[in-house]
Amino acid sequence: MRNAVSTREVRETILDATDELLSQNGYKKMTIDDLAATVGIGKGSVYLHFASKEEIVLSHIDRIIDRLKDELKKIAALEISAEERLRKMLVTRVLFRFDSVQHYTQSLNDLLAAIRPSLLARRENYFAEEAEIFASVIETAEIFETENALKSAETFLLATNSLLPYSLTAQELGERGEIEEKTRQIANLLLKGLISRSK
Repeated sequence: MRNAVSTREVRETILDATDELLSQNGYKKMTIDDLAATVGIGKGSVYLHFASKEEIVLSHIDRIIDRLKDELKKIAALEISAEERLRKMLVTRVLFRFDSVQHYTQSLNDLLAAIRPSLLARRENYFAEEAEIFASVIETAEIFETENALKSAETFLLATNSLLPYSLTAQELGERGEIEEKTRQIANLLLKGLISRSK
């Protein structure tokens, strides 16, 4: 059991170092030697946990999204109105990503251009998993009448994707408060449309 905990701790430390090095050097300049030195382990030890630099960086992004999904599930389980849960979930979805990469000086698309095909495939899965969480709230709400909760959820995500730090840096997107307000405005419009259809 202790060995499993140690393995998990080393992996987490490598992913923490990845975040730091990506913000400082970018993907192309980051090396396995840099990671090993930052973590304080041998280069071979890094390869015991990850097969390649690409796998490390994708695992770092996976970890951000896993944490986001945990937050979305917590909000989905709150005992507040479905409308308020969806609003909170949309704001969390945008701000969580914004906060996770605000220290990066490049957009994610620029930063990770070398692994773009792998990242795009992963993004598709991320969005599908997020849509399922949103759909679970839409399905249980009596105020919403939609033939396809998943399609409605996908529309919610699509409408807020422009506020995610993919093609723009967090700095280029604007101040955090501005991003939050824009997300709330989009959420209000989407929710109003979903509610009005049911009347």
